[in-house]
Amino acid sequence: MKTIKFLPLLLLFIVASCDTVKVYSDYDKSADFTQYKTYAFMKSGIDKVEISDLDKRRILNAIDQQLQTKGMTKSETPDLLINIFTKSREQVSVNQFNAGYGYGWGWGWNPYMYGGQTYVSSSTEGTLYIDLIDAKKKELIWQGEGTGTLTKDMDRKDEIINNIVTQILAQYPPVIAEKKK
Repeated sequence: MKTIKFLPLLLLFIVASCDTVKVYSDYDKSADFTQYKTYAFMKSGIDKVEISDLDKRRILNAIDQQLQTKGMTKSETPDLLINIFTKSREQVSVNQFNAGYGYGWGWGWNPYMYGGQTYVSSSTEGTLYIDLIDAKKKELIWQGEGTGTLTKDMDRKDEIINNIVTQILAQYPPVIAEKKK
């Protein structure tokens, strides 16, 4: 009976963990981020990204929305160049659940234990990198990275990509602590 109560909680945890995005960023501490007001996409770099053109468009549209929300505008003579690149890898999860009663010998074979289930699932974990490059100096000044579970569900792709991009760009511009005098 305890197993039946435990299973819905486990499934809820698995579903919730699928929408989790891990986000990191790094930046050049000497850069003055207040000077960057305009941006453009770096076509030569984006063309090399090995994902579908539809997903590229989804990512670039999400970046556009987030940067415009921050008061930035697209320009032919930008302060920032934006580049993206992606990585993906297959994740395989094996979960074993035992149910039963009895005595046993530690982690070894237990003749008094019965029941048990093994669940195997796989998913694709993707990482999106967003690079912001000073257009004049041609130097990377900020990089954001977001890792999450990808989907082939067409109804959720826009939502997932928007979520990842939003969480990455929430860290731009970096909060720079004032130097102590």
